[in-house]
Amino acid sequence: MNLKEKLEILADSAKYDASCSSSGSTRNDKGLGNVAYSGICHSFANDGRCISLLKILMTNACIFDCKYCINRKSNSVKRAIFTPEEICEITINFYKRNYIEGLFLSSGIIKNPDYTMSKIIETIYLLRNKYHFAGYIHAKAIPGASDYLIKKLGKLVDRMSANIELPRDDSLKLLAPDKKPDKISSIMQTVKDNRSRNFAPAGQSTQMIIGASKETDLEILSKSESLYNRYSLKRVFYSAYIPVNKDKLLPSIEIPPLVRENRLYQADWLLRFYGYKVDNLLEEKNPNFNILLDPKADWALRHFEEFPKEINKSSYYDLLKVPGIGPKSAKKIISSRKVFKIEFNDLKKMSISLKRAKYFITCNGKFYINMGLFQKKFVESSLLLETKKDVSNNKEQLRLTYE
Repeated sequence: MNLKEKLEILADSAKYDASCSSSGSTRNDKGLGNVAYSGICHSFANDGRCISLLKILMTNACIFDCKYCINRKSNSVKRAIFTPEEICEITINFYKRNYIEGLFLSSGIIKNPDYTMSKIIETIYLLRNKYHFAGYIHAKAIPGASDYLIKKLGKLVDRMSANIELPRDDSLKLLAPDKKPDKISSIMQTVKDNRSRNFAPAGQSTQMIIGASKETDLEILSKSESLYNRYSLKRVFYSAYIPVNKDKLLPSIEIPPLVRENRLYQADWLLRFYGYKVDNLLEEKNPNFNILLDPKADWALRHFEEFPKEINKSSYYDLLKVPGIGPKSAKKIISSRKVFKIEFNDLKKMSISLKRAKYFITCNGKFYINMGLFQKKFVESSLLLETKKDVSNNKEQLRLTYE
C-alpha cells in the first residue's frame, strides 16, 4: 500500500473525531478548494487566528470494539498504519506547501495502550527534534496508557485530548466496554496538574457523542460543566451520532441530530462566556432544549417574568440575559448610556441586532412592539416564525456563537 492510499484511508477514518475544530461546511460547487474533504481541519489560536491542521489517524486498526465506531475491531473495513517517519514526511511536505500549519494526530489502539502511545510519542519526538517542526500539534492521549507516557507526550504537544465519548459511565460501559471512565479522568487530571508553558500549553479538550445513548441535554451539559470545573478544559466538543454501524444497542436513526448538537454548542458558549450555570438553563422537569429556538431565547421564554429589561438601567449581567445581546453589545450599551439616553434607533446605529432583542427590552420605558403584545405566547410564536423564515430562506446558518 503506497503513502497516498494510506493517507486517504487514515484521513477519512479521523473525520469522526470532533475534539478538534473543523470547517463544518460543505458545498456542491466546483472550483478551487474543498472544505468537506477529509484530512484538513481547523483550530483557533488564542489571538483568534485560524490554524489549518493535518488531521489523521496513525492507524485505524483497533483492539477495541466500541459499538458506535467505524474502526471497531469487528468491522470489515480497509485497514492501514503509518510509520512515524511517514507521518513526519507527510506533515513537513504539507507544511512546506502551505497546506497546513500544524498536526492533529490520533490513533486506533494497537497491541495495547502503552504501545500505541509510545508510537505517537516517537512520531512527535521525530517531528520536533529531527525535522525541527515548531508548529502546533494536538495529540490524542490513549486511555489506559501509563502516567509516565502521558507526561512525556505533554512535553511535546501544544494541546492534548482524551475523549470521554458518552456523558454517563453506564452508557460508556454499554457501548464501549473496553474503555474505562477512570482511565480517561486520570489523563485529564495529569494534564491539569502538569500544564505549563512547557506542558500542553494550549490546554486540553474532550468529545461527547450526542444521540448514541439516551442522556438528556441537562445530563450532557451537567457533565460538561463538571469537566470545565474539575479539569479546566478548554473545550468540550459535541459530536452528533452518525449511524455508521448496525447494532441492537444503537438508536435506529438515519439523520444525525445536528440541530441538537448545535444547540448544545450554543448552550456551552453561554456556560463559558456569559456566566450561565446549567441549572440556569435547564431543570429536571424540563431537561431538554427546544431545538427550534436557541438556548438563550428558550431560557428567556421560560423566565418571561424577568422581562422586559430596560436598556438604560439594567446591569451588564441582566443585559446578557436578553436574546440577541452579547458581551460586546452589552458593553456598548453601558458605555453609551453614560452620555445619552438610548432609544431603539441608537441601538441600530450601534449595530446591535433587534431581531430577537426587540421582544425583551424597553428603551426609556417604551416597547419596540405594541405593549399589549408583550405576552409569552405572542413572543414565542414570533420567534418561531423568524426561525422558520431563516431555515426556509437558508439565509442564516445555525451558529456556534451568537450575540
